[in-house]
Amino acid sequence: MVEYPPQPGLGDLSSPVAFDLARRLRRAPRIIAQELVAAMPAVEGVARFETAGAGYLNAHLDRGIAARAMARQVDIAAAAGDGEAIIVEHTNINPNKAAHIGHLRNAVLGDSLARALRFLGHRVEVQNYIDDTGVQVADVVIGFREILGYDLDQIRRIAQPLDRFCWDLYARVGEWYAEQPDRKELRPQVLKELEDGSGENAAIASYLSRRMAECHLDTMARIGVRYDLLPWEGDILGLRFWQAAFRLLQERGAIRRLEDGERAGCWVMSLQGGRFEDLKESEKIIVRSNGTVTYVGKDIAYQLWKFGLLDNDFHYTPFRHEAGGHTVWSTTREEGAGAHPPFGRAERVYNVIDVRQSYLQAIVAEGLRALGFGAQAERSVHFAYEMVALTPASAERLGVALSAEDRGRAYIGMAGRKGLGVKADDLLDTLEAQALREVGSRHPDLESRQAAAVAHAIAVGALRYFMLRFSRNKVLAFDFDAALAFEGETGPYLQYAVVRAAGIFDRMAASGGPGLAEAARLAPQTRFELPDGEAAEDHWELLTLLARLPETVRLAVDHLELSYLAKYAFTVAQRFNSFYHKYPVMKEADPRWKEARIVLTWLFIGRMRQTLDLMGIPIPPRM
Repeated sequence: MVEYPPQPGLGDLSSPVAFDLARRLRRAPRIIAQELVAAMPAVEGVARFETAGAGYLNAHLDRGIAARAMARQVDIAAAAGDGEAIIVEHTNINPNKAAHIGHLRNAVLGDSLARALRFLGHRVEVQNYIDDTGVQVADVVIGFREILGYDLDQIRRIAQPLDRFCWDLYARVGEWYAEQPDRKELRPQVLKELEDGSGENAAIASYLSRRMAECHLDTMARIGVRYDLLPWEGDILGLRFWQAAFRLLQERGAIRRLEDGERAGCWVMSLQGGRFEDLKESEKIIVRSNGTVTYVGKDIAYQLWKFGLLDNDFHYTPFRHEAGGHTVWSTTREEGAGAHPPFGRAERVYNVIDVRQSYLQAIVAEGLRALGFGAQAERSVHFAYEMVALTPASAERLGVALSAEDRGRAYIGMAGRKGLGVKADDLLDTLEAQALREVGSRHPDLESRQAAAVAHAIAVGALRYFMLRFSRNKVLAFDFDAALAFEGETGPYLQYAVVRAAGIFDRMAASGGPGLAEAARLAPQTRFELPDGEAAEDHWELLTLLARLPETVRLAVDHLELSYLAKYAFTVAQRFNSFYHKYPVMKEADPRWKEARIVLTWLFIGRMRQTLDLMGIPIPPRM
């Protein structure tokens, strides 16, 4: 076991191994540590070993070797290695209306998790599940047919963006049901038609779902989120995934059919053990009495496929081609493309779904256990997070009408069925407009297209950092002014720190000194000679902080707490800004110490680029 010493000067790494040996050897830990130090061979990268305290074995690193090792790593993008094959499923917006601010938190968390896993050497496949046969889609179909009287041709001729049109229509359907509750009896019939994939209602649902998925991908592309595969629920049903899963569940006694009572005709799964001891119901319906499958039933089938536990497979077809040559693939029940990337057969699965779905996610894992797939159940990870709300001031800025009582609340919650919510694109538009005003005040001569690009990068950085900054288990109340501030714990502050550091090299190059390219050549050969005393420790402390990115990423993934990354980035930026204020690069007269600061500044830029990329935060050319 290796840890960090509690105080500067005690070394860079510390091991309590002598305390473990003391119990077995029945000798004092300090004596054992001293003998270990005396017998220790030369270790590349370690300047010396020493005993500390009651028996710690401490190592002082060779600072030049450490700096050169960092330089070799910092500008190399981590490629997928021999780690696990992992599926990260996130976003999963019901294709019935525009994306809202809660979907942005899901997408940012899922995308950053995928980036972190790739950084650690895993092979990651990102999926965005499209529930095209669910209740929400059925309700919008009912709205078009029963409220508006539209057929498919009329829907195709709608001029305004379809996701925005359906946002309002979906709220109207809720009001329509409230007027006459028996109207909800239409739902089961339409749901059955959607699952069967036949008739006008199914055709409308198919068209709406594909158009809506395009809108959602456009929204998420604005913040740098992309996907590898869109699995469609309709394909799970059409390719009989559920039937295969249903047979397995029956054969292994994981479900049973109820013959009497109000649930007669339903297939249910027993919920036993400590995971479900607080629940009032001891059984969960998997198949309704009318033969339709519940969400959890379809999710069990889908989870089985993710792990390669079903004989069935999808057919695949390109859904769309994106910038940089990336292709988003889609499942299909048709013939599909002859050649496609490999999908599924994961060793671990992360499902990024809000905390309200914890119960259903637990049942999906229980379904795998009931089928004898205990290992896969343990590797089915629910990445849960709390809801997103708005501060009252931000809600009013986006046009949400508030009462006097609402203005006194800590945050304003959303309710999509009632039409109370904020579209993701509206939030992004407002962020970009506010950022553009700030860019215009700082750079009035900047050409409009360049100003817009800088404002977009700042808005994305502000949004993504704000979504990651807080613990996932806390309700996030989004605030425009707090997110876009150029000082404090914000995305723009981090972007500014990198842009400012890069400016140091621009100024040095302009006066005949080394630019970024020359610093990149210098760093892998540096001797990293430091001044004496406090200054040496300040330089070394910054270097060792920069070296801790990989372990921070591991901690963030192991604890499913990406706020560790956000906190690390802020700490590094803050530490560098203080360091540069105390130890300017260009004014240093001693060439040895100037070289060390040049290398440190170059390493800071490289590490921050890596860290911001893990969070999906772009770095604009200027701030």
